[in-house]
Amino acid sequence: QVRLVESGGGLVQAGGSLRLSCTTSVSMFTFNAMGWYRQTPGGQRELVAQAARYGSRTYADSVKGRFTISRDNAKSTVYLEMNSLKPEDTAVYSCNAHFPPHNYWGQGTQVTVSS
Repeated sequence: QVRLVESGGGLVQAGGSLRLSCTTSVSMFTFNAMGWYRQTPGGQRELVAQAARYGSRTYADSVKGRFTISRDNAKSTVYLEMNSLKPEDTAVYSCNAHFPPHNYWGQGTQVTVSS
C-alpha cells in the first residue's frame, strides 16, 4: 500500500522560509513524478511544483524563483523549499505521487504566512 507522509508546515511571517517533506512508503522510482499541490478554502487545488522521475522540474509561475522542489531517492523523500513566502502562499499543501492512471496523496499540511 502506498503511503505519503508529510511534515514541515506551520506559521511563518511574510518573507520567511519553510521546508516541506514528503516520505513515501515505496521507492519514488515507482512513480512517474512527485509533486506538491496546494488548496485554499473554497479554491481549486493547484500544482505548485513537480519533479519527474529522471530530472525535469515544473513550477507554477507564482512560485518560480522562490520555491525549489528536490528529491532524495535514497530516503524516498521529496522536499519543497519555500523562500520569500507571501500571504498568498497560505494554503494546505499536499504531496502527490503520480503513477498513471493513479494518483496518491498525502494528508496535507497547513502553511500560513502572516503579513
